Amino acid sequence: MRYFPNNPELFAANRARFVAAMEQGAMAVFVSNDEMPSNGDAHYPFRQSSDLFWLTGVWQEESMLVLFPGHPEQRYREVLVLVRSSALKEKWDGRRLSAEEGRQVSGIGTVIWTDSLENLLPQWIHMAGSVYLNSNENDRRRGPLISREYRFIGEMRERWPLHAFRRSAPVLRELRAVKSAAEVKLMQQAADITGETFRHLLKFIKPGVMEYEIEAEIWRGFISRRSAGPAYESIVASGDSARVLHYIENNRECRDGELVLMDFGASFGGYSADLTRTVPVNGKFTRRQAEVYNACLAVHNFAKQLLRPGLLPADYVRQVGEEMGRQLVRIGLLTEADLSSAGPEAPAHSKYMYHGVSHHLGIDVHDLGPRHEPFREGMVLTVEPGIYIEEEKMGIRIENDVWIREGGNVDLMAGAPITVEEIEGVMASGPRVR
Repeated sequence: MRYFPNNPELFAANRARFVAAMEQGAMAVFVSNDEMPSNGDAHYPFRQSSDLFWLTGVWQEESMLVLFPGHPEQRYREVLVLVRSSALKEKWDGRRLSAEEGRQVSGIGTVIWTDSLENLLPQWIHMAGSVYLNSNENDRRRGPLISREYRFIGEMRERWPLHAFRRSAPVLRELRAVKSAAEVKLMQQAADITGETFRHLLKFIKPGVMEYEIEAEIWRGFISRRSAGPAYESIVASGDSARVLHYIENNRECRDGELVLMDFGASFGGYSADLTRTVPVNGKFTRRQAEVYNACLAVHNFAKQLLRPGLLPADYVRQVGEEMGRQLVRIGLLTEADLSSAGPEAPAHSKYMYHGVSHHLGIDVHDLGPRHEPFREGMVLTVEPGIYIEEEKMGIRIENDVWIREGGNVDLMAGAPITVEEIEGVMASGPRVR
């Protein structure tokens, strides 16, 4: 862990929010993610279940959480389950949490080992009126992999077929979408690390630099500032590659006269940042590049001021799309006739902006949140319009992270240069760093 330990009160508050939403007499069981094998005897870096981390702060394999608020014994109302370590495993893979360390991280008083759970779980299950189980219900989830949580669901149904099982995912989708001040504090630190790294990149980029060299500087900038590393695969796309939304090859040379689009964000304390900027490789936008950039920035600013509690996502997307259409007319990519002749299913602006405007942000980069309900105070969303022009081999995207507040939204990326003048000014200041 590179960052300082999180305050366990954060996770205690999250558990209290979940317990308040549970059915009377219910219990809940959450399991960790698998350790994922790569090749031979190696594994990918462990990634904890976001739900389990949100509830406990524990980032360790084979961990579990049991919540049973109605249990007659106080000590069994919150139980953290940890794997019992062995001297051999610790020699190879490092220390595992002790019971006391598990208490300190999570704020949970009762910690047991996984090999003790088999004796206790049947007792708890037989007392419970219903049982909540966690599952990955992200709409974008794809692939044939049967993960540990789904295997556990199968085992529970097989052992206790007459019990009523409940999905924790709908509850967590609502709860995790609204961030507490403690969560946003961690997200702000992730955003600050990202912004500071971006400022460094502005002095590093010049003609001839390779995209992967920029990516290496992102890693260095994050880790040297106590980040765990990138929250997702960094996109460094110069020239026409910027029109590929999830371009991660990062292997081209950045050339004089081109733009380079960078989409990257630090992970800090288990929470994510997400920034996109598009900058001139030689430090100076051409007149046309600045014109398109400013059109994209106008849409970005329009969307930021539009976000508010009570606004429906569909209305938000429609109004931002209308503003994008107006900006595309202004810079000569569309005509008024194009706008009026296009239907709502295929608006004219979609030729040049073919992705969504915003997504929820939190522990996951594409975090949990309702898609069709009004925005609520406390949600954190990205704002990331883009303009992609095939005939000009140009792609521009601008992205900040916004915390929705009744008294006025908070832009977590407010300190990162964003205007043409700010970007050119930093790139021109002092010697380039290599």
